[in-house]
Amino acid sequence: MAKRRKKKNDNHIDETWLIPYADLLTLLLALFIILFGMSSIDAQKFRQLAISMNANLTGGTSILEFPSPMPEGGESYLQEKELKNINQDDQKQVQKQEQLSDIQQKVNAYIDSKQLNNKLKTSLSDEGLLITIVDDILFDSGKAEVRKKDQKLAREISNLLVMNPPRYVVISGHTDNVPIKNSQFDSNWHLSVMRAVNFLSILLENEKLNPQLFSAKGYGEYKPIASNNTEEGRQKNRRVEILILPYGENENTSP
Repeated sequence: MAKRRKKKNDNHIDETWLIPYADLLTLLLALFIILFGMSSIDAQKFRQLAISMNANLTGGTSILEFPSPMPEGGESYLQEKELKNINQDDQKQVQKQEQLSDIQQKVNAYIDSKQLNNKLKTSLSDEGLLITIVDDILFDSGKAEVRKKDQKLAREISNLLVMNPPRYVVISGHTDNVPIKNSQFDSNWHLSVMRAVNFLSILLENEKLNPQLFSAKGYGEYKPIASNNTEEGRQKNRRVEILILPYGENENTSP
């Protein structure tokens, strides 16, 4: 009798594997919920994923067979909301460019009235309005002090930077690629920074300018606008630039 009972038990199917299998499905469900919550909801992709997974899973009801948690019309709502955000960003960018374009016209008018066209040029970029001082007119080669004969130009520039409302302004210094290392400067980085700082100090002699809105930086030889293979090109690369940022932005938030 005992032998028969033992044989019956031996033939009984072992279903203990169902426990870890159920745990695995629970973990998969939790994983999908987390991933779903972290990603932007796309109902069409969710349905495609459900169909693909169901086609490869057999036995029991797949967790992907349940209806999408997105309410009816939710996909359209999210698409409209995303499109609205994009349009708002575009509108802000257009407004910034329009503001900067107005400033550029005023700056160009000032440049024309002072006959500075051969010394200054302006251009619009994604960062702001750029005023470039061209052809090495402020500094002698390897020097960071603004030449006395060019300090008048620096003061003229300070006048055109008086704006209402005031804007953040970044002064950047640049050099050619000729190596420099002496008692004053250990690299072109150092030279470019000091050119920007010395130029900025003259600008801020104008009491109408707020020093809190100004900053200086140096790019060394690494943002040339011309070839360094000729003397003419190197002269163009030895320059100072003034970047006027859009209203409401400063150098810490500019791209």
